[in-house]
Amino acid sequence: MTKYKNLLSIAVICACTLLLINFGLRASMGFFMKPISEEFGYGREVFAFSLALQNLCWGLFQPIAGAVADKFGSVKTIVAGALFYALGLYITSIADSPLLLHTGAGLFIGMGIAGSGFGIVLPAMVRLVSLEKRGIALGLGTAAGSAGQLILVPVAQEFIQFYGWHTTLLILSLGALSMILFTPPFKGDATRATDSTSLQQQSLGEALKEASTHLHYWLLVAGFFVCGFQLAFVTVHMPSYISDKGFETSVAAISLALIGLFNIFGSLIVGPLSGRYSKKRLLAIIYAGRAIVLVLFLTFPISTFSIYAFSIASGFLWLATVPPTSGLVAQMFGVRYMGTLYGIVFLNHQLGSFAGVWLGGYFYDKVGSYDQVWWAAAIIAAITSIIHVFIDERPVARLRLQQSSSSF
Repeated sequence: MTKYKNLLSIAVICACTLLLINFGLRASMGFFMKPISEEFGYGREVFAFSLALQNLCWGLFQPIAGAVADKFGSVKTIVAGALFYALGLYITSIADSPLLLHTGAGLFIGMGIAGSGFGIVLPAMVRLVSLEKRGIALGLGTAAGSAGQLILVPVAQEFIQFYGWHTTLLILSLGALSMILFTPPFKGDATRATDSTSLQQQSLGEALKEASTHLHYWLLVAGFFVCGFQLAFVTVHMPSYISDKGFETSVAAISLALIGLFNIFGSLIVGPLSGRYSKKRLLAIIYAGRAIVLVLFLTFPISTFSIYAFSIASGFLWLATVPPTSGLVAQMFGVRYMGTLYGIVFLNHQLGSFAGVWLGGYFYDKVGSYDQVWWAAAIIAAITSIIHVFIDERPVARLRLQQSSSSF
C-alpha cells in the first residue's frame, strides 16, 4: 500500500509539472503581440488571429487527442503533443510572414497544447485516484496550470526584454520538449480506472451516442464557450490593453502573474468543494462572480489598484470552472471515455477562445478600443450562470441502473 501511495504521489507530481509547463508557455504568448506586430508592421489583428487559430486548433484537436489517449494511452499522446508544441514555438521564432506565423503560433502550438494539456492530463489523473479524491486531484492539476502562469509569464516577459522575442521563443521550445520527461507514470493508463463505472462495457461509438442525446451535456458544452471567450481574451489582450492605458509592461506582467497566483487558491478551494457539493451550482456562482468582477472593472476608472484588484478577483475564478466541469463529465458518464467527452466540451471552450481573441483584435483595429468585447464578456457570463442552474448533474440512466444493481 505504501509503495502504491508513493507511485501515486509521483504520478500526481509529474501531472502537475506537465500542466505547469503547458499552461505557463501558452499564457506567455500575449507578450509577443507587440514586438512581433511592430517588427513586421502588422496590425494587431494578424497576431491575434494566429493566437485565435491556436485556440481553435487546440479545441478541434482536443477530442481527437482525447480519443487517442483513451485508446492508446496518455504517454504517446503527450509525447506527440510536446513535439508539436516545440515545433510550433520554433516556427514562430523564425516566422517572417503571416502564413508562417499562423502555422507556428496557430496550428502547431494549438495541436501541441491539445496533446499535452488539461484535456489529456486531467483524465489521466482521474483514472489514478479514487472517487473520493477526484475533486482534490482535479483541483491540484488546475492549480498547477495556474502556477505555470505565475512562474513562467514574468520569466518570459523578462527574457523578451533581455534576449528579444526570437531567442525567447527558442528557449520556450526547449521547455515544451521537457514535458516528455514527465510522462512515464502514465504508462498503461488507458486500461486503468478507479471506479465501478469502468467495468461497464461500452464502445467509444456508444459513449458518443449516449452523450450526443443527453441535453444537459450540451448545456455544459454551451456554458464552457464563455469560459474560453473570457480567459483567452484577457490572456492575449490584457498586456496590450494595459499598455494602451499608459502603464508599464511590468504592470501587465504582474497582472497576469496575480491571476495565476490567486487562481492557485481558487482551484485548490473549488476542487475539493466540487467533490462535496453540487457542481452545477458552483459553476453558476463562478460565472455570476465573473460577470460582477468585469462590470466593476469597466465601471470604475482604471488605475494600478483597479488592475491588480481585477486580477486578484479574476484569479480566484479563472480556472475554477475546470474541476467542476471536468468532474461533471466523469459524474454523468463515467471515466472510461472521459478524455473524448471532455475533449468535446473543451472544443466549445476553444471556439469561445477563438472568438474572444480574434474579436479583440478585430474591434481594436476597427474602432481603436476593446470596450465592446469587455462588455460582451460580462453579459455572456451572466447568461451562462443562469444556464447552469438548469443542468441535471445526475449520472446517466445507464450508470444509475448499474449503481442500483450493485447495491443489492
